[in-house]
Parts: sequence; C-alpha cells; structure tokens
Amino acid sequence: MEYNTDHFLSMLAKMNISLSDKQLQQFMTYYEMLIEKNKVMNLTAITEESQGATITDFDEVVEKHFVDSVSLIQVVDLHHPLKVIDLGTGAGFPGIPLKIVFPELNVVLADSLNKRLVFLNEVIDALGLTEIYTVHGRAEDLARMPEYREQFDLCVSRAVANLSTLAEYCLPFVRLGGKFISYKSGECENEVAAAKSAIFLLGGKVEDVYKFSIGEAQRAFISLTKANGTSKKYPRKAGMPSKNPL
Repeated sequence: MEYNTDHFLSMLAKMNISLSDKQLQQFMTYYEMLIEKNKVMNLTAITEESQGATITDFDEVVEKHFVDSVSLIQVVDLHHPLKVIDLGTGAGFPGIPLKIVFPELNVVLADSLNKRLVFLNEVIDALGLTEIYTVHGRAEDLARMPEYREQFDLCVSRAVANLSTLAEYCLPFVRLGGKFISYKSGECENEVAAAKSAIFLLGGKVEDVYKFSIGEAQRAFISLTKANGTSKKYPRKAGMPSKNPL
C-alpha cells in the first residue's frame, strides 16, 4: 500500500532529521506490521477499518508513535553509540523508531509480556536491524541482574505511571552520569515536584523538563541524571513501586 509520507518527513525535518530511502521503508514495514498484529493483539490504540488502515490512521501513528519517539533528539545527542534500554517498550516505542533513525544506538527492549517481544523480534528481523535486543522480565527483577544494573547510558520509557514509580523502575539501570528520560504529557510540574524526594533517594536529580508539541498534543521530557549509585534495596520487590510509590 502507498502512503503519503510528506507530513511525516516534514515533522522530522523540523528536528533536523532526514531519512534515507531504506529508513523510510523500515518505518513503512513497521507500520504495516503494527496494523496487522493489532488486529489480533492489543499492541497500541490504532483506529482500524475492515479493509485495512486509513490514511488518517497512518498520520495518527506517525505523530503519536514515530515522531513522538524520535523527538528525544531535542534533549539528547543520539548520533553516537549509546547503550539504551527502553523499559516497558510495549509495541516498540520509543526503542524501534530511535534505532531506525539513529542506527549507532545499542538498544535493549524490555517488557514483562513475552508475546509483545515475540512480535518485536519479528519486526527486528523484518527491518534488518542489528545491535537491538529484547529481554523478557519485570523491571524489579531485571534491575537486580548484574548484566543490566547500572549498565546503560540512557533509560527511556513511555510507560504510563507516576514519576516516583518510574524513577524506581528506571534509575537502577542507569550508570553514574547517565540519564533516565520519561516521556510525558505537557502538564507534569506537580508530578515532578512530588517525585523529587524519591528521585534523590534513588541517586538521581532532575536535570530538565522540556516541553514541546506534536500536532495538537502537548508533550514533555523529564530528564533525570544519575548523580549517585542506587541503593541495593531498590527497586523493591515486584509490585511495590506501583502500589506504594516512594
């Protein structure tokens, strides 16, 4: 199926991102795989029609998922080989779009639902991506494994949870001097203020809150720097960070 990619490419151009023909085709293949898989498994909220995706759907996915994912370039230089973990990756956002646009990245896609990762491995193969891996497990368990704990330059997450909870999940993966960046909706000042003590306890500090818009959507990046090592008692056992935030 042919898609009008002008809107997609113009939004990327505003961030000084240009795609090769190969990269654009990778996005198109990814989009088609998402739409097809979403018919049988709820990967992400995409409107569908019985005869397939409409052009409106395409633009919606482009804005809400592809452009939103790679907007990270506005706050982090991604043009060199960073070790990145995408926690709670779901349908592969932001990890797969970031890997397509910035192939130098070494990316780990982590999720607690294995069937999502089976799909993402199919995507990785179909797109011919390398230096990108999936790992199945809960953040509370993975963060205690030596191969993951404090091993990453950057942890990213679009997961829906309050910042205190996300900080407990994510900061243990980040090396000293590295960053955890949370993708949020535009209004997040109260959430940041409420999480500051938890962030400090986990060895982090709030570096920046960067607000921007994608179409009509108001978005924000909350950038935390890992200033000190995270105590071995964090993250707490499975379920605790979300049930009883620090």
